[in-house]
Order: sequence, then structure tokens, then C-alpha cells
Amino acid sequence: MKSLKTSLLVLCLGATFFGSAQNETEEYLEFNDRNNVVHGVYLGLTMGVGEIDDQNAFMGGLKVAYVANRQFEIGFAGNFLYSEQDIYNNSLARYEDLIGAYGGLHLEPIFFSKKRVNLSFPLLLGAGGVGYIDNRFHDDERYEEELTEDDFDVVFVAEPGISALFNISRYLQLEAGVKYRFSSRIQLPPTRTTRINGFSAGIGVKVGIFNMGRNRYKKNIQ
Repeated sequence: MKSLKTSLLVLCLGATFFGSAQNETEEYLEFNDRNNVVHGVYLGLTMGVGEIDDQNAFMGGLKVAYVANRQFEIGFAGNFLYSEQDIYNNSLARYEDLIGAYGGLHLEPIFFSKKRVNLSFPLLLGAGGVGYIDNRFHDDERYEEELTEDDFDVVFVAEPGISALFNISRYLQLEAGVKYRFSSRIQLPPTRTTRINGFSAGIGVKVGIFNMGRNRYKKNIQ
């Protein structure tokens, strides 16, 4: 009888110790999971080609964004465009090309973020200005043109797209994709171009840190 009581006491103490240890382990795992959110921030450069009114167009861009858990980007993007419109301006007796710049809010949901190649759907919502410039400006290094606010018109832009993101390293990401630009109407002489709508295809590079705050101990715990 005495040995039975001793055995029961040992079992109770063992069960209590085991339960306490298990609770501590579960709490430790739960605490570590709180640090498993991945943050990121980067600076991106883009360039592309497209069309405006069936004429060649060239684009360049810059963006700064915060990346939440490698699944969503939010930040600011700015783009510059130049299109070889070659429109004759009667009042100035010259042929002109279209230039413009616009920027605004950058949003980008990301899918398959844990894979080497991701799929994303970027969207830019913003505003800017467009105008015309003498198409001979690049032929003469001494060429100068004084542009005033009357030479430009305000334009509002929505630019959705689809991109493939290539994760090169923790600090470097490449992208390639296509976009379509929707714009408000512009009213500038000559008036053949009334909108800067059009498709564009481009490539880009993002430099930053894409997985700050990752849980370095999760694999050891599992």
C-alpha cells in the first residue's frame, strides 16, 4: 500500500511537471510567432516603352514603397514620359513631341510571395502635367526652350498593370510587366492628342530590405 501511494505521488508530480513544461513551451512558441511578421522597404527604378496615339512612347520611373509581409506594397511612384508625336504647330512653325510627368499613390498586392518568382498587380493613382516640346531639342546641345505654365495641362492618371517579380536576394528584386494608362482629357494646341492613354511594357529593379523583422528562431523551435 505504501509503495502504491509512493507511485501515485511520483505520477502526480511527473504529470504536473510535464504539464508545466508543455505550457511554457506553448507560450514560448506563441511569443515567437508574434515576431513572424515580415516588413520591407525599397527604392525602385523602372523604364519602359509603349504607345500614345499609335506613336512610340518612352517612360522612366521612380518609386519608394513599404512592403507588408511580402504580400502588399504601398508607397509613392513618379513617372516621366516622352512620345514622338511629331505634330506640326502652326503658330510656332515647328514639329512637336509630347512630354509629361505624373505621380501618386502606389499600391501592389503580391501573390506567391514565398516563391522565387511572384505575381503582382500594381496600381498607380495620381496626377501630373503634359505638354509639347520642339522635337529638334535633342539635335542641338545649345538648344534652350523656356516653358511656362501655359505650355502644360494638368492630367489625372490611373495605371493598373500585371508584373512578375524575381527575388534575387534579400536586398534585390527584379520586375517585368505590362501596364495600361488611363488619363483625363488634355487641352493643348495642337490638339490631336486629347489623352495619354496607352499600353506600356517595362522592366525595373528594386533595392532595399524585403524581409526585415523575420523570425530567425522559428526553424530551430520546430
